[in-house]
Amino acid sequence: TAAQDVATKNYVDDLEVAVAAAASDETTDLVVTQLATQFRMPYALTITEVRASVTQPPAGSTIIVDIKQNGSSIFTTNLLSIDSGESTSTTAATAPNITTSALNDDAAILVGITQVGSTTPGKGLKITIIGTRA
Repeated sequence: TAAQDVATKNYVDDLEVAVAAAASDETTDLVVTQLATQFRMPYALTITEVRASVTQPPAGSTIIVDIKQNGSSIFTTNLLSIDSGESTSTTAATAPNITTSALNDDAAILVGITQVGSTTPGKGLKITIIGTRA
């Protein structure tokens, strides 16, 4: 019935989903770059969380990552970071400040790296954007 279709659609749209992308290969040191990777959103998404991970942690300083939608950062003051000696952003001392939480269907998502670690750069960067379908 139509009521069941609406109920099913609302249930599916409220599910938490994730979009993940590799921003480097697994063996090459990360480098500072405005465009580590780019992809298009497969659907509209309201962001609830962003994460980054590496296969080799940085040493000496943090990895800092910017995520942009159509050229504009989704963050303001605090970008996504992975602390020295850590392999995930979930343990970062400074949480990212997401100010643009609405990603549009088919929007160009650009991932840039503004810092890679000072003594030892990280390797194998991946980003994950978590949220609900809009």
